[in-house]
Amino acid sequence: QVQLVESGGGLVQPEGSLRLSCAASGRTFSPWGMGWFRQAPGKEREIVAGIRWSDSSTYYADSVKGRFTISRDKSKNTVYLQMNSLKPDDTAVYYCASRPAVGSNWRWENEYDSWGQGTQVTVSS
Repeated sequence: QVQLVESGGGLVQPEGSLRLSCAASGRTFSPWGMGWFRQAPGKEREIVAGIRWSDSSTYYADSVKGRFTISRDKSKNTVYLQMNSLKPDDTAVYYCASRPAVGSNWRWENEYDSWGQGTQVTVSS
C-alpha cells in the first residue's frame, strides 16, 4: 500500500509563492503518473496539475497555467507543486494522488488509486 504525505501548505499573501511536496512511501513506488488536486470550501475537488512519472510530461488546468509548476524527483519518490502569483481563489485543501495507468483523463478521480491527506493553502492579505 502506497502512502502519500503532503507538506508545505500555509498562509500566504496574494502574489506570494508556496511549494508543496508529496512524498510516497510503502511498496516500490512506480506510478504511471501523479496528480495534484484541490478542493475549495463549497466546491468540488478539481485537478490542478499532473505529471507522467517516466518522462515528466505535464498537464495543467487552465486556471493555473503559467503560475504553477509540477515536478518530480524519482530518487526521493516525491512530487512537487511550485505555486507562484497566488490568488485568493487558489485557497483550498491541496491533495496529491497517484495513478497506476494511463487512463483516459487527468481530471477523473477514479483513475487514481492512492491519495494523501491534504494540506491547506490559504491566500489572503
